[in-house]
Amino acid sequence: MSWKNQTTVSEFLLLGLFEGSENQQLLFWLFLFMYLVTVIGNLLIIMAVTCNTHLHTPMYFFLANLSFADINFISITVPKMLMNIQTQNNSISYSDCLTQLYFLIMFGTVEEFLLATMAYDRYVAICYPLHYKIVMSPQLCFLLISTTWFITVLYSLLHTLLMNELVFCAKNEIPHFFCDLNPLLKLSCSDIFINKLMIFTIGGLVGLTPFLCVIISYLYIVLAILRIPSAEGKQKAFSTCSSHFSVVSLFFGTLFGVYLSPSSNHSAHSDIIASVMYAVVTPMLNPFIYTLRNKDMKAALRRLFLSPLLED
Repeated sequence: MSWKNQTTVSEFLLLGLFEGSENQQLLFWLFLFMYLVTVIGNLLIIMAVTCNTHLHTPMYFFLANLSFADINFISITVPKMLMNIQTQNNSISYSDCLTQLYFLIMFGTVEEFLLATMAYDRYVAICYPLHYKIVMSPQLCFLLISTTWFITVLYSLLHTLLMNELVFCAKNEIPHFFCDLNPLLKLSCSDIFINKLMIFTIGGLVGLTPFLCVIISYLYIVLAILRIPSAEGKQKAFSTCSSHFSVVSLFFGTLFGVYLSPSSNHSAHSDIIASVMYAVVTPMLNPFIYTLRNKDMKAALRRLFLSPLLED
């Protein structure tokens, strides 16, 4: 990407999570472990869904897309942070910073819409099981995924272009481990009213729309489950949705806390903790949450590992 050179700052300094050499080395190994677990776990899900024809259903199609988004989401921030720790060089160029911001917003928003799509999928499966294959047709699944990518590409481009219009003067230290909207806005020495307005209006619309879809879907799901006569059937239905709902609560809760809360409630420390939760912890937990209680996924993973051994 080429950016309009309106700034006197040619690079930013990412201050990371905590200062101090001892803490930095501990953080390096911790986040390296979390990154490897996230990438390997999500790659296994993608491979299992791709290689097993029994998993070629809308639910697992959306799950594979979520895993793809998770891999990219965490790869935008953590490798750069690990490199900064090892080289003890916290600088990031102006263009690289805006590029990181663009893809961070894009894959984060993709994850929001995918979680909403998965909630709708569960709603159709539980409330209209006999019509599931008709409603969740391949055409609809493709349309949902295409719309998600189209909206997120435009949305991330909007914020990145608006950020590129700002002027950055002498201050270039970002109290964060990646280039994020709020820390960058605080460094700008120009008027950020339009940027803030877009965060609360367009950002609120883009963020609240999938969240409301999740809430409405789960309201209908709960009503449908309550009509199930057997206690065992209710428990099975609730356990099917509990994993997805826990991920939704963690992701949306921290995301709204960072971007949609008033500026007076923001502190660098709380924003960093919330960012770690939605940008690092949630992508790492997703493979475990969606596979540990899923018999089909566990069976597919066993076939994935055992098939080469059986061939030998």
